[in-house]
Amino acid sequence: MKLLELHIDGFGKFHNRTIAFEDGINIIYGKNEAGKSTLHTFIRGMLFGIERGRGRAAKNDIYSKFEPWENSGTYEGWLRLEKDGTVYRIERRFRKDNKSLKVINETRGREEDPTPAFMDELLNGLNETTYNNTISIGQLKSATEDGMVSELRNYIANMNTTGNISLNISKASTFLRLQKRALEANLIPDASREYTALLAEIRNVEAEISAPEFENQLASYQNMRNQVKNIIDSTQSERTVLEEQIQEAKRNLTEYQFVDQASVDAYSKTAETYYNNYRDFSAKSQKKSRKVFGVLALLLALACIGGAVYLRMNYPSDYLTVVGCLGGASLAFLLIQAMIRKGIKRDTKSAETNRASLLEMLKKHTSETTVSDEAMTAFRKRMAEFSDLCTLVQQSESTSKKLMEDINSLREKQNSCSEMIEKQQRTQWELEKKLEHLNNCKTQVTNLKRVLTENDRIREEITAIELAQETLTELSSSIRDSFGLYLNKEASDLVGGITGGIYDSLSIDENLNVFLNTKRKLVPIEQVSSGTMDQVYLALRMAAAKLLQGDGEPFPLIFDDSFTQYDEERLRTALKWMAKAYGGQMLIFTCHKREGQILETHQIDYHYVEI
Repeated sequence: MKLLELHIDGFGKFHNRTIAFEDGINIIYGKNEAGKSTLHTFIRGMLFGIERGRGRAAKNDIYSKFEPWENSGTYEGWLRLEKDGTVYRIERRFRKDNKSLKVINETRGREEDPTPAFMDELLNGLNETTYNNTISIGQLKSATEDGMVSELRNYIANMNTTGNISLNISKASTFLRLQKRALEANLIPDASREYTALLAEIRNVEAEISAPEFENQLASYQNMRNQVKNIIDSTQSERTVLEEQIQEAKRNLTEYQFVDQASVDAYSKTAETYYNNYRDFSAKSQKKSRKVFGVLALLLALACIGGAVYLRMNYPSDYLTVVGCLGGASLAFLLIQAMIRKGIKRDTKSAETNRASLLEMLKKHTSETTVSDEAMTAFRKRMAEFSDLCTLVQQSESTSKKLMEDINSLREKQNSCSEMIEKQQRTQWELEKKLEHLNNCKTQVTNLKRVLTENDRIREEITAIELAQETLTELSSSIRDSFGLYLNKEASDLVGGITGGIYDSLSIDENLNVFLNTKRKLVPIEQVSSGTMDQVYLALRMAAAKLLQGDGEPFPLIFDDSFTQYDEERLRTALKWMAKAYGGQMLIFTCHKREGQILETHQIDYHYVEI
């Protein structure tokens, strides 16, 4: 398998970036913080996906760390790879609310179903844990030599217990166990008794399903419910129209500040009161007798005054009493005349006030501009119209209420039909289950006829499976015990080359202690330099990768700043050795240019990518 090309729509600092890889060695150069780790994580994410953490862990997980810096809605990309001559394009979206996975077979021009089984086959059984422990090669995480020794031991322990070989054996054991259970489930020791019981069950079920309660009346109830629904819809439409008419009538009444018949009657009564008051006060103010009495009182007052003056002037001392009486009489007549005038004026003002109030009401409801009997007739006609409108609203509301009662009654009937339909559906469901049970019983009866002859064959297969399980258990233990030996052999073939012949081979004992071999002695890993430990670590990773790929295509090896602790000589030795020792693709992420310079110096072909 080899990686051909990747494209990032949005991942960390990268946006709309395409990078191509070639066979052999690929140098991916970038300064610190240029995004090398981002590309490395993107490749792993395209192969195995990225899951969002939960709770507090989500703040610092890989998903959150590599969310796009720009255009945050796009968190996706694709990776093209080649396996066994076929080119595939893996497309992933990582956004948790829009997560997806597609695999396009570009060679055949079709989309593959990315099931776990397909992805397992595409990646040659490589899972994320194995990827991290083998083909993805970084620096040793520990800064001290003791820490490096501890990490080497942990790595070997992990490979010893989680290698693909033991995992395949576990799958095989599980498959055999399931097969055995399936065969045991088919064994029927007392087939004759079960056959008789099934015949009796068949007779009972056939008697049950012939009962009247299983008669299908579902269609008739459904038709009835549909008819009731149509009536409800029609009645509801009629009521809706009536309600609109009621609201329109109420708006008309409200426009003239009426709410019901009582308000219309009160308004009419007020108008009639104004009209009657206007007529009464107008009649009083125009009454001739009041005017005559006023003039007569004035004349009598003047006559009295005149008589008093005459007597006073002609008879100054003889008629003093008479003069006083005439003066008092004149004052009385003047007072009477003033009272008559005041009464006329008050009645005239009251008549005008009532006329003005009545005229305002007439103008609001009629086209009349004066107070008259004709105007009052038109006003009474208009009030009668409002009374009729109030009566119509009252009758319509009563009709609407009756329609609502009818609708509620129909809905009860509809609900009743629905209940009956549900009951019928349950009955039919029960009938289907009984028919299904009946069919199963008949099928079992047919199968049981062959069971007696099959039992012996099944027992023989169970015995064979048990023997295979024992063999697999022994084989698994043997592989687990000898995995270190395989790793010893493969790593030994590599360690001499990577150390430039300083050490011949590598040994791992049963306690996972690592020793380096020279011609004179075994050197414990604790006694070598951290740089040598790093070389041993690299040899182990490459050995594990070779063991996992078996006879298949080599996996691409991905180095993420793996040679930071190497001096120039050690790096030159490692690169020359890797170019010869590993036939697959290699991606070397580095923040130095010395790797490329060394490869050019030794005329080793490589592909250069700068980010």
